[in-house]
This record gives sequence, structure tokens and C-alpha cells, in this order.
Amino acid sequence: MSITIEHLGKRFGTKTVLADFSWQVDGPSVLMGASGIGKTTLLRILLGLETADSGNFSGVVRPAAVFQEDRLCPQLNAVDNLVLTGHGLCAETAEKELLALGFAPAELKLPAARLSGGQKRRVALLRALLCRDAETLLMDEPFTGMDAELVRQAVQTTVRLVGQRPTILVTHDLAAAQMLGWTIREL
Repeated sequence: MSITIEHLGKRFGTKTVLADFSWQVDGPSVLMGASGIGKTTLLRILLGLETADSGNFSGVVRPAAVFQEDRLCPQLNAVDNLVLTGHGLCAETAEKELLALGFAPAELKLPAARLSGGQKRRVALLRALLCRDAETLLMDEPFTGMDAELVRQAVQTTVRLVGQRPTILVTHDLAAAQMLGWTIREL
């Protein structure tokens, strides 16, 4: 399965953010580029949250997403946030993955509103990666707010849980992109 993007174009007023953009994504891939060039807009189009002005795409099947904002339920703890959208994910698996990404057992009981920015980011990342029926993954700056060691752990977890699913991961972090070992595309 692949994501096929053909001649996508998008403007906001007089500003063009995507111009005749085409890409064949056959497995996990990284998209890099300057701020404001259309990376997030591309993901929003693929998720159906924006409409392209031109072009088309196919192959985005049952997507799971990591947005720039964490979008967690603030009253739920980390495990409950994962299980809520995991489509069959059990609490034990969610807890195991959170502990492997540096959560202390006591932190698993805290409501998301009380977690640090980096902790929220890890929950948001795992929420997408552990979604049982997601066939496509679209991730926008999933490693933001993590120190170097946590980025390394998050990259390892990402590679392990993505497998060969069609994935577009947007990042400005060249070191993280290189650690992933995936195809890198500049926009």
C-alpha cells in the first residue's frame, strides 16, 4: 500500500503553500522543509481537514495522526487517553509502552492536564502509533519538547511500531530524521 500525491496545490489568499506537489510514499518517510512551506497543510489535506485547490491523492486509509498540538483529553490520564482512541488497545499494553518511554508509574495516574509538555507529546505520539486499526500514519513534529535521550527512545519506538505502514513524519530535527533511517524528502 502506498500514498500517492499528484500535483497538489494550495493557496491561502495570495500565498501559495503547495504548488504542483507530487510524491509516492511507499513506506515510512520523513518530510522536511522550512517553516511555512506547506508541510502541515499537506498533512491536513491528507487527513481531510483542508481541501486542496488542485491535484489529488489516494492511499490514506484509516489514518492516525500526531498533530502539532497534543489534543489530549485533559481530565484523563495517559493510559486512558491511549485506550480511548486505540480501537481495542488494552490498558496493560498502553502502560507498558508509556513506561518504556520514560514515564514513572506515579505519572501514569496524573490527568493529562498535569503532565509536562514532553510527556504530553509522548502520549500523543503513542496514541497514533498504538491505534490498532490505523493503516496510515501522519505525524507533525512528534518529537517536539523532548530532550536528546527521549528523542532517541521515541525514534526507536516509532520505528518499531510503524513497521512498513505508509507514514509521513514531518520534522525540523535532522538528527531525528536521520536516526529514523527512513527516506527523507525536502519540500
